[in-house]
Amino acid sequence: MAKKKKLNSLSDLGGMVFSTNPDYTPEENFEEEEESVDPSKQILYVSYDKKQRKGKVVTLVEGFEGREEDLIALGKQLKQRCGAGGSVKDNEIIVQGNFVTKVMELLTKEGYNVKKKGG
Repeated sequence: MAKKKKLNSLSDLGGMVFSTNPDYTPEENFEEEEESVDPSKQILYVSYDKKQRKGKVVTLVEGFEGREEDLIALGKQLKQRCGAGGSVKDNEIIVQGNFVTKVMELLTKEGYNVKKKGG
């Protein structure tokens, strides 16, 4: 069942402000809510990267399938457990520092299938 989107701005109404047509109803855009895939059915790839980051090392977690809210929550949990900063961008979790082994252990405890990517 699709969740009804709240109309907050003119662009949500398609630019329509007022209509004299008594039968007019604005086109409603229903966005399908993605269901989160069971962690045991996902394969997450963990790697470290320093390219295009001014030489600073970060740990990347890629391959998450599911809702963006769940990805953000997982990213927050990983950053807290590692005691580091980071962000969630482009469907990947970025943790500042080289925490590949720690992140792999934490994700395995959460029930995810984890593979190390790269060297």
